[in-house]
Amino acid sequence: MNASAPLIRLAGITKTYGRGQAAFQALKGIDLEIAQGEFVAVMGPSGSGKSTVMNILGCLDTPTAGSYEFQGVHVERLTRDQRALLRRHFLGFVFQGFNLLARTSALENVELPLIYRGEPAASRHAAARTALQQVGLDGWERHTPGELSGGQQQRVAIARAIVTRPEVLLADEPTGNLDTHTSREIMELISSFSIEQGITVLMVTHEPDMAEYARRIVHFVDGRVDSDRINGGVA
Repeated sequence: MNASAPLIRLAGITKTYGRGQAAFQALKGIDLEIAQGEFVAVMGPSGSGKSTVMNILGCLDTPTAGSYEFQGVHVERLTRDQRALLRRHFLGFVFQGFNLLARTSALENVELPLIYRGEPAASRHAAARTALQQVGLDGWERHTPGELSGGQQQRVAIARAIVTRPEVLLADEPTGNLDTHTSREIMELISSFSIEQGITVLMVTHEPDMAEYARRIVHFVDGRVDSDRINGGVA
């Protein structure tokens, strides 16, 4: 990939659900470029298209029209299996609801993406332990989600997202279920991955104070980019 080229480029992206009179256009021609290592917060009211565009960026959905380039590859032209490989090898996901397996230890939860990639047990264990250490959970490997606080569960979820060393971390309302103090701890952790490891972070949030951790804030309204600005007051 050309060093000056963006990691991600969306051009003329539209997304329409339904047909005929029931058709709803969720995205109405999105143009967006994201550079390697950026921390971008995506904001907007309910129904603005922010979640739809994140699903497309995460290869969980496909656009109706337009182009999505990832490292110069046209993602919209890939097959379902090829998109799954892109997700598995380049993307990490953090969700509001943690999405941890309840009866499974923290270590085993973090190992899951590596199991899907077919990595041997010894390297899986080592990588998962390292990821848990990176999120401040050294010594908590054998605890199940029910034995952890909400903040600790989200740290496990973040460790699971970074254990594959992804190019991009996609976070959907990562602090939505957390109190203010814990939210700030989680945001500082996510921010550190962008600053220290060069991971590109794309985060959907409705909380302005959480968006302040990002270097750039993109605001969606009615399926379009309403504003795209560099954040001068990073928390």
